[in-house]
Amino acid sequence: MYSFRSETRELDDEARRLTDGSYVRLSNGMTHYELGNPSGGPTVVLVHGFSVPYYIYDPTFDFLTRNGFRVLRYDLFGRGFSDRPDENYDIHLFVRQLVDLLDALAIPFPISLTGLSMGGPITATFTAQHPERVDKLILIDPSGARTLFFSPILKVAAAPGIGETLLNLAGNGGVIKTIAADLFDKRLVDHFVQRYMVQGQYKGFRNAILSTVRNNTIGCCIETYRQVGALGKPTLLIWGRHDTTVPLSHSDDLRAAVPGIEFHIIEDSSHIPHYERPEETNAILLDFLRN
Repeated sequence: MYSFRSETRELDDEARRLTDGSYVRLSNGMTHYELGNPSGGPTVVLVHGFSVPYYIYDPTFDFLTRNGFRVLRYDLFGRGFSDRPDENYDIHLFVRQLVDLLDALAIPFPISLTGLSMGGPITATFTAQHPERVDKLILIDPSGARTLFFSPILKVAAAPGIGETLLNLAGNGGVIKTIAADLFDKRLVDHFVQRYMVQGQYKGFRNAILSTVRNNTIGCCIETYRQVGALGKPTLLIWGRHDTTVPLSHSDDLRAAVPGIEFHIIEDSSHIPHYERPEETNAILLDFLRN
């Protein structure tokens, strides 16, 4: 595992003792999670995207919990306060993490499963492989309908050896630019970046990001979406009008792959409409989940 100069801390029991949430050891390592309203129901599981950990779902988690749902969110391996195992960060690792987590917590099925960005391929693959476990699927600006064009820094970083050197030299500048692109309201950027950079102190974060890029985990999986479409499960698609990370035009392919999908465009938002426009997005979520 490559050693990055900006990653100076070990993600150990002492570091985790100071965090919120809970932890459970799974087959590939420790997973950081939060389970809201554990005695409530039905269950909604929130799967985040490429690099921002589970705080990306703060408005959604709080809203759904207040409205009586059992809500589970967690950090994908390599992100937040979950372990950074020395593994290939491919779709199989992340689907296995989700299966292990649901089993370890004895979450009753079926669930309503939500995937943001790279969480789209993860939740779609889980649904295709375990259709009996999923009642409804929610996709928010999901990747995978078309091939994505990475930012220049990540595109070069995909090359073994070169990527490690590049990320070491670039520091946090490239990360900040990427986050700024995800937000339509630039007033949110500074606070968002401060929260984001916490995970970057811990060893293994950038190795996990590089491995995710190199395994095309965020990439094209239109066939998986077609498999989900063939299942006929209620599916909701939400997209930010001004998304430059996964452009709105990608929704055309996804809607063709999943016949009957319910589709909403959120104005004045970019890649994370549920975070920037929570009142509008939450109303859509609640109506879909209840009906």
